Amino acid sequence: MAVRTRLTWMQEKNLQTYFGGKQFTLLYKASVHEFSAYDLFRRCYDQGPIVVVIYKEHYVVGAYMKTSCKKEEKIPIVLFALEENTISECKISSYVPTELFYDGSGRRNDLEFHINMRKQVMTLNLDTSEKLRLPHMQASPFQECEVFRCEDLLDRRTLEGINELHKSLLSTVNTYKPHKNLVPQVRILLLGPTRAGKSSFFNSVKSVFRGHVTHQALVGSEATGVSDTYRTYSIKDTVDGNFLPFILCDTMGLHERGKGLCVDDIAYILKGHISDRYQFNSMKPITPSHCNYIHYPLLKDRIHCAAFVLDVNSVKYISHEMIAKIKEIRRQLIKCGMPHVVLLTHVDSMQLITKGDLTDIYRCIPVKHKLEAVHKKLGFALSDMLVVSNYTSEWELDPIKDVLILSALRHMLWISDDFLEDLTARGNKNLVV
Repeated sequence: MAVRTRLTWMQEKNLQTYFGGKQFTLLYKASVHEFSAYDLFRRCYDQGPIVVVIYKEHYVVGAYMKTSCKKEEKIPIVLFALEENTISECKISSYVPTELFYDGSGRRNDLEFHINMRKQVMTLNLDTSEKLRLPHMQASPFQECEVFRCEDLLDRRTLEGINELHKSLLSTVNTYKPHKNLVPQVRILLLGPTRAGKSSFFNSVKSVFRGHVTHQALVGSEATGVSDTYRTYSIKDTVDGNFLPFILCDTMGLHERGKGLCVDDIAYILKGHISDRYQFNSMKPITPSHCNYIHYPLLKDRIHCAAFVLDVNSVKYISHEMIAKIKEIRRQLIKCGMPHVVLLTHVDSMQLITKGDLTDIYRCIPVKHKLEAVHKKLGFALSDMLVVSNYTSEWELDPIKDVLILSALRHMLWISDDFLEDLTARGNKNLVV
């Protein structure tokens, strides 16, 4: 059975961030491996930097040793206390770790801090207690002791794995062929509130395949958004010059009332009646007399997958009017049998989320909470939510961001295939390629 830490996700994340963006590997847990300094050091010698965490009732106290523990070698030690999201620290003298963690008796009286592992008692002198904002602890009992190895979140092995995954995803998307070659490219519709990151997502996808950051689609911060024009974006492969097997369709942003994309236009977009560069009118949908109206759309003109783009930091602020509008659009999609997902953007700007977290973003507790909030408010299945980090202010590509973008794109290609397969399975009489 796996040994688990008593630290909450938030406590662990605070400590990891405080000590320079580290990942923790649990080496020793006293209640499992025995309350013994001998066992502690047997498991923790020569492991690199370590963090010792002591649990005393509702206090979390510890020691950070930023150089590897070795027998009879003094090392610098930082004591800390964690209370909710606040960390207090106190640098003490350099010690041989066995001076501070021991099993016997007869310790020096001048030590700022020491722990008798066998008796499960901890002592902090008055000055150290005050610096850590703790009550004076003289032979004070504690309940648990854990030791973690501290490593960089993005070590060489992790980065090598990310680069391999990056290559694999690029190849998968490049070589993708729509179901039975029914269409040369699948069309993915981007919907969502203004400033959610629709245009930025297209720019990010293009950047990944161009090999450098690009900003073809205009992005802005006005409350009403920048784009009031329907745009269909194809991207060329820089290797062979052929178009990639998808088209991203960018729409005017949704707005609570009055302004923004006219919901009645969505049915026309889905069925392929609206051509590139149609200028939306917030007050009324397109009509057959408009020059951008396609009277007899082919299957290749239709939408094959839709994505609602939402800013992950704005989820809790979504108005009742916006929720109603998104649900209305979703009903239209379901009626048409259109597969759809949620793209949550700006995940890298969430509090306590670090670059290293992006490598396994769906395990992060704050992200899980955001996904659950979207599920509760809008009704989307958790499995239909994808997390991305767009290129908004960067000038250089990042393989970790690329992997999130490519993973989301791959998922949308897969469900586009489901849509095409479903059409053929139903024997759609109006299926015209």
